[in-house]
Amino acid sequence: MRPEVQEFVADGPLPDEDASGEEMDRRVHQLEAISRPVTADEARALVACFGPDDCYGIAWSLLHLIETGPNPVLVTKPEPDANEWHHRLWQRAVNGGLITGDLTA
Repeated sequence: MRPEVQEFVADGPLPDEDASGEEMDRRVHQLEAISRPVTADEARALVACFGPDDCYGIAWSLLHLIETGPNPVLVTKPEPDANEWHHRLWQRAVNGGLITGDLTA
């Protein structure tokens, strides 16, 4: 795994929208330092970095970065109480025809 991915993952999940502007900027810079595409291992590690909300759009950038890697990252439907971003990744893989799944349940 590349050092810039390791650094991002080591800092843990994205903060919520109450975090300081400095913290948000730091995480954005970390994310932007990761060149695309990511490897399968990097994508799987990055999935653990989603926080409780969209972090002023930073979570969308993380989702798009993860999707540059070999897809799908999630091949089974997340549990109902899983992070909303895990559900989103899985739904996008189903919608894109990468995996089969029931979106109604």
